[in-house]
Amino acid sequence: MTEVTPLVEFRGIARRYGEGDAEVRALDGVDLAIAAGEFVAVMGPSGSGKSTAMNIIGCLDTPTAGEYLFDGVSVSGLDRDARTILRRSFLGFVFQGFNLLPRTSAQENVELPLVYRGVGAAERTALAREALARVGLQGREHHVPSALSGGQQQRVAIARAIVTDPMLLLADEPTGNLDTRTSEEIMALLTELNTERGITVVMVTHEPDIAAFAHRTIRFKDGRVDSDTATARAA
Repeated sequence: MTEVTPLVEFRGIARRYGEGDAEVRALDGVDLAIAAGEFVAVMGPSGSGKSTAMNIIGCLDTPTAGEYLFDGVSVSGLDRDARTILRRSFLGFVFQGFNLLPRTSAQENVELPLVYRGVGAAERTALAREALARVGLQGREHHVPSALSGGQQQRVAIARAIVTDPMLLLADEPTGNLDTRTSEEIMALLTELNTERGITVVMVTHEPDIAAFAHRTIRFKDGRVDSDTATARAA
């Protein structure tokens, strides 16, 4: 039987800050593997290491020790430019605060990753419109963020994250600023992207009802994986 290569793999990953008595071990020898197509929730108290782990997965930070592999390729030895290329080519990011440009239309916000990749104007427009339609925002292309609800702004942020057709979507508290009904709508959208488009989703959340949308929940504590369990809803 052929062994399947994980999309994300940590081998003894450590991340330390400071030295001597001031040293903080944000991650302390973490091993984990996430397969392509999974929907994983990452949980844990403040200071547990979950955000550091997400930053390393997203190529926003580098480990002090250990090896991080993305789709079987070691990321740990890549320089900053190579990590930037990997991030732009294969990863999408969704944040709690939306991180939209306030004076820029929904369509222009979604086009931004394509600008960085050097995609021509006509193709950018077509891809951005397609992504906005995919998240249910057709007809809102020319609205600026202040003219959109919180849920609509988060949909723009998701459209921006998926416009490059990423292999992995990293979501950091994607429902943290939203009410219950809107949170459920956003989670239904992330579930659809995972099940119908095959995008792997790794999501940080503090909320058990939000984590229940995932297939699997990884809990961090004191810089280590405390538990790794299948989610009841996915069982």
